Amino acid sequence: MDSEDDMLYEDDSDQMDDDEDDQDDFVDIGMDPEPTSAKHKNEEDFPYEVLTTEQIVRHMVDCIKEVNTVVQIPATITRILLTHFKWDKEKLMECYYDGDQDKLFSEAHVISPFKKTLGATAKKEMTGLECGHKFCSACWSRYLTTKIMDEGMGQKYSYLFFLYYTVLLNFVRDPKVKLKYQHLITNSFVECNRLLRWCPSPDCGHVIRVHYYDCKPVKCACNHVFCFACGENWHDPVKCKWLSKWIKKCDDDSETSNWIAANTKECPKCNATIEKDGGCNHMVCKRCKFDFCWVCLGPWEPHGSSWYNCNRYDEDEAKKARDAQEKSRAALQRYLFYCNRYMNHMQSLKFENKLYATIKYKMEDMQQHNMSWIEVQFLKKAVDVLCQCRQTLMFTYVFAFYLKKNNQSIIFEDNQKDLENATEQLSEYLERDITDDMLVDIKQKVQDKYRYCESRRKVLLDHVHEGYEKDLWEYNDP
Repeated sequence: MDSEDDMLYEDDSDQMDDDEDDQDDFVDIGMDPEPTSAKHKNEEDFPYEVLTTEQIVRHMVDCIKEVNTVVQIPATITRILLTHFKWDKEKLMECYYDGDQDKLFSEAHVISPFKKTLGATAKKEMTGLECGHKFCSACWSRYLTTKIMDEGMGQKYSYLFFLYYTVLLNFVRDPKVKLKYQHLITNSFVECNRLLRWCPSPDCGHVIRVHYYDCKPVKCACNHVFCFACGENWHDPVKCKWLSKWIKKCDDDSETSNWIAANTKECPKCNATIEKDGGCNHMVCKRCKFDFCWVCLGPWEPHGSSWYNCNRYDEDEAKKARDAQEKSRAALQRYLFYCNRYMNHMQSLKFENKLYATIKYKMEDMQQHNMSWIEVQFLKKAVDVLCQCRQTLMFTYVFAFYLKKNNQSIIFEDNQKDLENATEQLSEYLERDITDDMLVDIKQKVQDKYRYCESRRKVLLDHVHEGYEKDLWEYNDP
């Protein structure tokens, strides 16, 4: 089933296998000449690989060839079908052989390769595609260049570029445009494949490939550790769903609205928001100049009359106003309680990362006092544990914010308190000035404390994970 459309895959794969420099379809985009994938297996037995851009291209070509060997259709159409099924090869082949093929091609916006078409033509500067519609060759060149360089390649246009790559080769000669096209194709492959994810670290071009999709931590070649499911920094013990809600809550202005509701009132005439900044209850709206009472929100004029009952309590109206304001005030206070502790550990974690430089100096100084390199490694280990505990504690407050109170949540808070106290003590030990006369004593204290922190962190996480497995946690979504 060789065709002109297959050049991108067949030629490219052969050239990569032979390590040739002259590639017709893929120009040099700075890939490693001899890439190697790093295979990992983390502490929770979640196997994954770290791949370079070149390996991703090879993987894409291999996937297309594997499927094409079975379905026996042009490689370009195979790629469109794989994209349509998010590169789920088994699902594609199941639908291809067990379903309606005409419907399959139609849903994927592909012209069936089994139907006779007018074919591509090129005559008098006019070019036609398989559908038979002809356009000016110069217009094709400008159109494709604009779509690639200015608009990128969204899902709306990806099928066009996948299907008519030979047209692009004929009319796009600029190496920069071809380079951008190749990046877009590769990125599209990664973005729609649920078993692949770009490393979110800035300026890192590696991709993580997993064997199965799950919310697990992965570590890139650049040493960045993140959650494979959501791409955020690894956030155990909170789940991706609640972390996403928390980040959105912190980013939007919902808490500003809560503060306004808790600390301001609206002008009873024009509804302008007013904050009281003095003791007098006689308010004058700056917008509409309406005089009213801050206490009862009624007109100010009758307040001097003996018959006016501003002091009389209206149970129904007061209850509505009080409930609304108290609810907003309580929600704000609760959010600030957890947010302040979350931000505090985040800030401490940044300082702890700077602590590595200080510890390195201390380790070098210790080696000048008859201690070997091995003997001073306890300090680096202690900072590693400290950073892990800070990060865990940071996300425990996100978990606790959405957690309903029950017996299990009380146990969780006790574990959280124990870990927090031990973490603060370890931080104090590491920030002390270590002198010669206290060297042995402080070493033993640091080792004992970071081991205790490790054990308390494990107890906390094990308890949360057990709660997930046994469905013990109840959530409150404010």
